[in-house]
Amino acid sequence: MSSDQTQMTRSVQPLFKPFANDKWSLANRIVMAPMTRGFSPGGVPGPDVAAYYRRRAENGVGLIVTEGTVINHPAAAADRNVPHFYGEAALEGWANVVKEVHAAGGKIIPQIWHVGTARQRETFPDSDAAPIGPSGIAAPDRQVSEPLTEAEVVDLVGAYADAAAAAKRIGFDGVEIHGAHGYLIDQFFWDVTNKREDRYGGDLVQRTRFAVEVIEAVRKAVGPDFPIVFRFSQWKPTDYTAKLAKTPEELERFLAPLAAAGVDIFHCSTRRFWEPEFEGSELNLAGWTKRLTGKPTITVGSVGLDNEFTNVFAGQGAGTDNINGLIDRLEREEFDLVAVGRALLNDPAWAAKVLEGRLGELEPFSPQALRSLS
Repeated sequence: MSSDQTQMTRSVQPLFKPFANDKWSLANRIVMAPMTRGFSPGGVPGPDVAAYYRRRAENGVGLIVTEGTVINHPAAAADRNVPHFYGEAALEGWANVVKEVHAAGGKIIPQIWHVGTARQRETFPDSDAAPIGPSGIAAPDRQVSEPLTEAEVVDLVGAYADAAAAAKRIGFDGVEIHGAHGYLIDQFFWDVTNKREDRYGGDLVQRTRFAVEVIEAVRKAVGPDFPIVFRFSQWKPTDYTAKLAKTPEELERFLAPLAAAGVDIFHCSTRRFWEPEFEGSELNLAGWTKRLTGKPTITVGSVGLDNEFTNVFAGQGAGTDNINGLIDRLEREEFDLVAVGRALLNDPAWAAKVLEGRLGELEPFSPQALRSLS
């Protein structure tokens, strides 16, 4: 190995420091971010999906978070080929994924998900399952369904708990609840899509009630020792500038009930990990969340890319950004874990190459990578 490569390898060591808390021990700080793939016909993940995740485990990813997997509700999915997390065939498929990842020495958790009003009726012309949401609002001034009744909300809470119980039963190492990106749980958080006047609506803290009930039900279903990760975001697909919390004080009020309900780790989704969340501090969303809750956090957002992800999907592609800024933040303990998305989707050996100083061998991301399970 050349002296330059030795220096590069030394510089990335914080990424490869083990992580441990009272519920988890991970080999390093690298997390595979959840990324929708749509290669599970009929909602059932096959051997190709298992092999896809195993390749990342074999190449040194510390923790894999699966693509979003939908809970048992008629309107949970936005695509026919997104995997289910219910039913005998789908759960057998996921059990095989777990087996393969564990055989490669990895750890894996499913992300459980309901898309809410993001479901498009035209995608399911043969289904009478309408999109759902707290107020039936998909975006400002766009009503797509009737508001959920309280009884329907309670049933949804139970569906999340059932999925989490299944995750534990078939051998996963924890569970992530998807509460970000304008999907169902996030629709309860956002005042634009939640106009309810019952106990699931109101001010910023009151709008966390649905998520709190989901977390509490999941905790009851999996017991005290099974890790629960909760993913949230400020931004929405319909408004990248949206903020649930406009100040650190508001963020603290928002996070407190979620933390108290049983979240072990917060997965803080941003478009660009290097951007400060609030004026007057360099801390990003994961940094503020860790400071305010005392919980470990995962940062995410264009890690390993030299072009943020919205530009990538506009056809510009992305090269292999150096990660010095990320390492600096990790060394300062601004956050605990780093989720890598498209860079790892495109290059299953990303973690191994970074560890070994083979940065020149990292493969630039292209949207073409989305067309197969590489």
